[in-house]
Amino acid sequence: MPFADIAVIAAYAVVLAVLSLYGSHRYWMAYLYYRHKYKLPTPLRRFQTLPRVTVQLPVFNEMYVVRRLVDAVARLDYPRDRLQIQVLDDSTDETCSIASACVDRWRAEGLDITYIHRQDRQGFKAGALENGLQTASGELVAIFDADFVPEPDFLRRTVDFFTDDGIGMVQVRWEHLNRDYNLLTQAQGIMLDGHFVVEHTARNRSGSFFNFNGTAGVWRRRAIESGGGWQHDTLTEDLDLSYRAQLQGWRFVFLPQVVAPAEIPVEMNAFKSQQHRWAKGSIQTALKLMPRILRADLPWHVKREAFFHLTANFAYLLMIPLALLMPLSVMVRIGHGAVEVLLLDLPIFAAATFSVAVFYATSQREVGASWWERIKHLPFLMALGIGLSVNNARAVVEALAGHQSSFVRTPKHGVKLASESVARRRYRAALTFQPLVELGLAAYMTYGILFVIERGVYYSLPFLMIFQLGFGYVGAMSVIEGAREAIAKIRIKVDREADVDA
Repeated sequence: MPFADIAVIAAYAVVLAVLSLYGSHRYWMAYLYYRHKYKLPTPLRRFQTLPRVTVQLPVFNEMYVVRRLVDAVARLDYPRDRLQIQVLDDSTDETCSIASACVDRWRAEGLDITYIHRQDRQGFKAGALENGLQTASGELVAIFDADFVPEPDFLRRTVDFFTDDGIGMVQVRWEHLNRDYNLLTQAQGIMLDGHFVVEHTARNRSGSFFNFNGTAGVWRRRAIESGGGWQHDTLTEDLDLSYRAQLQGWRFVFLPQVVAPAEIPVEMNAFKSQQHRWAKGSIQTALKLMPRILRADLPWHVKREAFFHLTANFAYLLMIPLALLMPLSVMVRIGHGAVEVLLLDLPIFAAATFSVAVFYATSQREVGASWWERIKHLPFLMALGIGLSVNNARAVVEALAGHQSSFVRTPKHGVKLASESVARRRYRAALTFQPLVELGLAAYMTYGILFVIERGVYYSLPFLMIFQLGFGYVGAMSVIEGAREAIAKIRIKVDREADVDA
């Protein structure tokens, strides 16, 4: 066999081996989940006198959802003399007047609520939270992002866990207000269910570290301070502080039975922006904290799980070479027997593809009676994960290169139903060059599909087709949304000119 062919097969095998390692970790998560699922967390005791709680609402340009957020938090079932609410508004648009009016209205009804507006946005969300702590009066601090609508009993169901002086944070599960908006939101709902239901439960109840998700959680103020406070040298200040606090000995609690409804992105470019921030921030946190974690006096299983947790997005960096090598490896192996197929292609199915199915099917079975309806989206979910690899691989490279970027918040539109269009909504994610790369990879996979059909090598078709679907869908939706946004801007401009002429 020529050296070039050997090099292709060797590179393909190495990439598959590393991806199979991360894929196999999903089996481990599912195993830990089932092993510990009945270890339900319970409070040590009940507070005789409820602790004072400060609820922080970090906001930046959220005109469509800020009123809904403030009203929901103002209706929390908690003694008003034990509750403080801070609206931490860094906005530069009409959100300021909307939020300020909401605060004034609730303050007039006797609620301890304050409006804090910053001009410079230093530190972005982390900076806003840290600034709010300077005037916070609560020993406990609850945090909600702008798209959340907490249930009235949220605090009643969480604060008693802090009767244990070693508990530093309580996180609840996210639910999704607009899960059924479109195919993309349905897939995101399954993704997030897997993270919360399986990963969080498995890590927390097996004694490993897990993370605050930036919202829908309650912190003990001393845990924030002893962990080093909110820092903004990564894009995932929540993940960063979570690990620093747990390294100081604080224990966390995850409550899957308590849910906080929220909105998830309905557009591809907004979703990609969010995923880019999360992927880049996790690698930044890994670079910052993994050396400290490995040196710490911690059990080996805690260090191992922290490694897989913080470095999981490295897998996206390998998806690009895998996509490039897959058709080439098929071409090289034409004429060989089934042994090469079993040794090279089946591992990606067993450790990656099938592990995804097991992982997300587990989460859907646990979250509701309609799980069978939801898991029909698993093939699309796997394709979507592949399609995101260009976006998230760029995030990983930026983190490794030390490229600093600003905190780009995910646009929220306050929509629940597919009939509610966002075409003329103001907040939109920026369109980048990535769709060209994604569509180029889709075309490359199409060439691979035509080649294997011509040669009759049908065993590779499922893999090539799912890559083609993933790259094609993500790239095409990004371009379509960009075109719709351009058309919407033109229509708005025309309407304004017509109003002026009138």
